Amino acid sequence: MDVDMRNKELIAELAKRTGWASKEVSGLLLEFTSLIGSRLMDNDTVYLQGLGQFEVRKKAERISVNPANGKRYLVPPKLVPVFKPGTTLKNRLKTLEGNE
Repeated sequence: MDVDMRNKELIAELAKRTGWASKEVSGLLLEFTSLIGSRLMDNDTVYLQGLGQFEVRKKAERISVNPANGKRYLVPPKLVPVFKPGTTLKNRLKTLEGNE
């Protein structure tokens, strides 16, 4: 997987755009991710207008096969965090696709 922007680069870019110190931006991002994480732990949905929606979904139990030995085993159900992009973000990406 090719990652174009890492955490340090995001912090530096936000600091440049806002005029804040990198430490302030880093603290804000830490609080932001902590807040979203705690809301998801409470099974709440977080919607950010223009960006999208963070929510928790339940993955059903399923049967999986180990390719090395062919054994089948049951994978129990689990909760997973999901991001669903909003309409604004989807439309921006569509205009990018058209320019390529």
